[in-house]
Amino acid sequence: MRAINRRRARGFTLTELAVVFLIVSIMLATAMYTLSAQTEQRDFEETRRRLEAARELVLGFAVVNGRLPCPATATSGGSEAITTPPNCDSPYGGFLPARALGFQVVDSGGFALDAWQNRIRYAVSSAAPTSCAGSSTAPHFTNATNLRANGITCRPNDLVVCNQSPVTITNTVCDANTSATNQNVVVAIVFSTGKNGATGGTGTNEARNLDNNPLFVSRPRDAPGATGGEFDDQMVWIPVGEFYGKLIAAGVLP
Repeated sequence: MRAINRRRARGFTLTELAVVFLIVSIMLATAMYTLSAQTEQRDFEETRRRLEAARELVLGFAVVNGRLPCPATATSGGSEAITTPPNCDSPYGGFLPARALGFQVVDSGGFALDAWQNRIRYAVSSAAPTSCAGSSTAPHFTNATNLRANGITCRPNDLVVCNQSPVTITNTVCDANTSATNQNVVVAIVFSTGKNGATGGTGTNEARNLDNNPLFVSRPRDAPGATGGEFDDQMVWIPVGEFYGKLIAAGVLP
């Protein structure tokens, strides 16, 4: 009896303690992983909500002003950048003009933010339109006078969304079978550079969204080792038919 009591008094052995610590470590790691995954999914969904809200604000601006807004630049403080009217300073490489739209989640500089505190980007069609019944004076979609004079048969002729970067990275058209849209559909794009936006990512697919030209990439999320590199950008766009439909319904056009 005394021997048994002595063994009990000694408590856990080192092996038993190691097993306990291992179990606790696994439980903590599992809990942390679950919490991290939940946080990332929440941020992803919140960013998507902000992009959709921004998209609606862009359309609302168009209804009120008879044109699409120009993007902001790094020096315009969240306002439209139009140094030489009527041309936008940076139609393909700018930011959402939060102050012009009344977008609420902004940084100290007035720029719209996604859930990772990265500035939301915005691009707008600025090339001379195509398929116009009459004149085709550019810019069409960001100038109210030109928009009314050119007419609603005009279609955009620059912005295009692919599901991967073209093999030739200087191309401004999608490779065969990689088009999400064609160049006569999209009038404006709103997008987030995702969780890795602070570094911009290193893959070819993400790089196409920040190279200041009219070709953009939208695809499901890719891990860092994927072909084309990591991809976590999120993107929404406005088709030309919806844009005209909103302005016609509001009595702004034709």
